Amino acid sequence: MLRLALPALAIVIILMVAPIGWLFSLSFVSEGGGLSLENYSRILTEGAYISIFVTTFKVAVLVTVFCVLLGYPVSYVLAMLPDRWAQLLLLAVLVPFWTSLLVRTYAWLVLLQRRGIVNETLDALGLIERPLALVNNMTGVVIGMVHIMLPFLIMPLYASMKSIDGNFMRAAANLGSSPGHAFRHVFLPLSMPGLIAGTMMVFVMCLGFYITPSLLGGGKVQMIAQRIEQSVSLFPTWGPASALAVVLLVLTAGFLALSWLIVRRLTANQ
Repeated sequence: MLRLALPALAIVIILMVAPIGWLFSLSFVSEGGGLSLENYSRILTEGAYISIFVTTFKVAVLVTVFCVLLGYPVSYVLAMLPDRWAQLLLLAVLVPFWTSLLVRTYAWLVLLQRRGIVNETLDALGLIERPLALVNNMTGVVIGMVHIMLPFLIMPLYASMKSIDGNFMRAAANLGSSPGHAFRHVFLPLSMPGLIAGTMMVFVMCLGFYITPSLLGGGKVQMIAQRIEQSVSLFPTWGPASALAVVLLVLTAGFLALSWLIVRRLTANQ
């Protein structure tokens, strides 16, 4: 069996382990060419880097929260509908995957700009007196990223909800539980593994976003991925960029491991 797996292991080592190892080694190279922890100490001490991390986590948390608020009701409705209607609506959820991420981001740029469809519609309805600032700020970035990330929360959550036996809710009703009480104490706990998996997937993917914050943020919302790109393209300093990439990779791995442990514990308790 090991011999059969060797070609696949070799491909993984060449395409994944070796580049990550090279990136890790570059993170210890200082601007003078020597080996030091200068790049990592700069991340911890310089205010600009700290601000970038704060902005990145702020955006990731906001997008994750809005995805949960929007995605949980949608997943619940899909799980309660007959399979025929659920599959039709699920297809509508998956339609954005057929469109390029760049195209979807530019579409939001057109919709949210000062003379875009959103502001023009609100003005025509008399709801605003002046155009709202919906792009080149945190608002535009969050809106665009929520639209992109929402299917990644709905899919695992829908799968988790679909696997819940409907007899549990009927049993709770027969025992005198109200619909709200049964939902909070039966359905919600049973759907938690899918919710946590989807939430962590959205959060982790948001940490590495580049295109959407660059376009909808207008340079005013800078995240880690943008800083890495700037360090490489504008200033040919691979050391700081590699250190940022390593920190981002470690954080991502940590959050994924945490979500795996939580889901495993919840599944074991069920």
